[in-house]
Amino acid sequence: MQGLSKDFHFFFEYREFDSPDAPGSYENMDINFLNKLTEARKMAAIGFKITSGYRTPSHNEKVGGVPSSSHTLGHAVDIYAPTSRQKYIIINALLQAGFNRIGVAKNFIHVDDDPSKNEDVIWTY
Repeated sequence: MQGLSKDFHFFFEYREFDSPDAPGSYENMDINFLNKLTEARKMAAIGFKITSGYRTPSHNEKVGGVPSSSHTLGHAVDIYAPTSRQKYIIINALLQAGFNRIGVAKNFIHVDDDPSKNEDVIWTY
């Protein structure tokens, strides 16, 4: 993908962002989102295991995602974070990188920069 940060390839692999039912669908991810995510990963200095990146509408429905999911637009990921310490480090880095839409669940953190949605929000699942 043209325009990606040179560090992207060090921290992530394209397939991490694929919808399980559509190999190569990482190409639907927003470049600016991925560059910002790369910056957050550098700041956190811990691995980000992506559990959900781009989702096709059918996969989104299958996993119970809302119809207006930012995952279907390539503007969201879920990051595995099972401990409170990991959550703190990841959320802190996401905020420093400029993200302002964060959802916190038991085992993951959702982050998106969907321009069609309200900014400056944190929610729990």
